[in-house]
Parts: sequence; structure tokens; C-alpha cells
Amino acid sequence: MAVVCTHLDTVELRELPAEVAGCEDCLRIGGKWVHLRICLECGHVGCCDSSPYRHATAHAHETGHPIIRSLEPGEKWCWCYVDQVTFELAGLHGETKIPPSPLLA
Repeated sequence: MAVVCTHLDTVELRELPAEVAGCEDCLRIGGKWVHLRICLECGHVGCCDSSPYRHATAHAHETGHPIIRSLEPGEKWCWCYVDQVTFELAGLHGETKIPPSPLLA
């Protein structure tokens, strides 16, 4: 039996932002990120677990918001921190222009 996300009712974001400046928390503290993720409950943009500060995961733990989506070009996967499952979410529209990673430049 396949594991499924049981937190789809928490998804509030239906349209991805046209553009983001980077990881909100890294920009605030002068940090650097590798890849960007967006919280599908509140729209917070954080950095991935390969980044030094892991702001997307920190946001999920601090707020209880369970689902993120990759903002990387060509990636449409989502991750549920609670159910520990990767999936694609139908009904989420748009593409986000992101800056290059300061750590991969």
C-alpha cells in the first residue's frame, strides 16, 4: 500500500508567486542557500536541508505547517514532513522565477 499525504486540507497556496528574492530567513540574516522551498500553507520561502540553516524544515517544525513544494526550475514535487512522503499536487499553478543559489554560483 502506498503512503499518501493526509494533510492536503492544510494547503492554502494555489498560485505560486511570480518571483522570489531567495530564502526569506537567509536574506534577513545574511545567510546563503542551495535550493528554495515554499510552504503551501502560508507561502513562506525557506532553504532546503542541503543549505547551512535548513530554514524550510525549521519553519515546518516551528509552525506545524506540514507541506512544502520545491521552487527549483523543472521540479514540481511536494514533501509532507508529517507523513514523510513526496508527491505532486494537482491544482497548484504558476512558475516562480528564483535567483541563483549563492552557494552554487
